[in-house]
Amino acid sequence: MTQKELLYVEDAIGHEQNVGQIVADAIQMLQDKNLKTFLKSELKKHQAILAKLMNLLESEVK
Repeated sequence: MTQKELLYVEDAIGHEQNVGQIVADAIQMLQDKNLKTFLKSELKKHQAILAKLMNLLESEVK
């Protein structure tokens, strides 16, 4: 992987971490159960994307 591609992956990881934190914070502040359920499913999606990106980065380090 090139340096430019590694930087892109690092940026994507940072983005997913930020989005995950924002969604998690929103879940804590909400009272609507349907909205909380929806956001929890979205959070799981972003956590899965983050895990894939981290695995990609780890595979490059090895």
